[in-house]
Amino acid sequence: MLISPEVRTVLEHTAKPHELFERIAPVALPMAARFRGLTVRETCLVKGPAGWAEFAPFAEYDVPEASRWLLAAVESAALPFPRPRRDDGVPVNATIPAVAAHEVPAIAARYPGVGAVKIKIAERGIASLDDDIARIDAVRRAFPDAAVRCDANGAYTDDEAKTALTALARTGPLQYVEQPVADVEGLARLREWVSIARLPVPIAADESIRKVSDPLSVAALGAADVIVVKAQPLGGIRAAASIIEAAGLPAVVSSALESSVGLAAGAALAAHLPLSEAAEGLLGPRPAAGLGTAALFSGDVAEPALLPHDGSLALGRVVPDESLLREYAAGPERARFWTERIEACWEHVTDGSRDDYAI
Repeated sequence: MLISPEVRTVLEHTAKPHELFERIAPVALPMAARFRGLTVRETCLVKGPAGWAEFAPFAEYDVPEASRWLLAAVESAALPFPRPRRDDGVPVNATIPAVAAHEVPAIAARYPGVGAVKIKIAERGIASLDDDIARIDAVRRAFPDAAVRCDANGAYTDDEAKTALTALARTGPLQYVEQPVADVEGLARLREWVSIARLPVPIAADESIRKVSDPLSVAALGAADVIVVKAQPLGGIRAAASIIEAAGLPAVVSSALESSVGLAAGAALAAHLPLSEAAEGLLGPRPAAGLGTAALFSGDVAEPALLPHDGSLALGRVVPDESLLREYAAGPERARFWTERIEACWEHVTDGSRDDYAI
């Protein structure tokens, strides 16, 4: 895993997590609509000398994968956010779960003023295609002027992806389709086929950045036009920024379905990135980040929650509301789970035999 020099220094001077985290607060937040199969998002907030941070790996992730998320929590709890290059907020996209077409307008209403929309597709693989097209059509009616992005979460086979991309292209312009197939090599083959077929569908990589041992293999293999980058699973703001710089590809910063506390760190990453001509040509002058996902919760830890206003998120740390921490607190058994998980991940990231890499 990649550990930024700043986070490495923190770990070298801190023996145990309780020496850094003065509070650990696991919470279970209700979702306004099912997303990633979830109706409740369980996550863990921690407080350190720099402020509140979030440790939010999904429950099924093992210790090596979850440990990257701990590095992000260590960074945000111990260190100030990097200085933003822009302080006028971060434009965000709307995120539409894999809902029926008639449910789209209600979710769209949570995202006033956005200039881009990401639509979840392929919940049942290629079998979802008709439903996906109906959902895309509903989104285009709800957001007639917005750029449209689709996210398949690696659900297609190579052949299914060719069929799906051909059908999706007929719905109208697509800014990109995210992770249509699961592996990096498959993305590279698909992107080559898209070029030969002259299909106007750029390919984006997400899981092939954050769930692999080498996040730069996407760039090395020419597997994507865009990379989707999430601070938490890549080890924090500074580690993610170094990956984006090394990859040299247009980047969209996105959320990992965090609470408002974690979204603030994502916004800090997006505001810290330099603008590039390559990104502007494909994504516009200010690429919309996928950080508006607090709108998918019916309860959050902050009042007000970090929601988009006029299509943008404000910058700055978020401090959770104590009454909301109590209202959404996970039960004692889950609190033990999260405390033990932090300890196991801490041991993993401080293990001298761990296979780190530098960029």
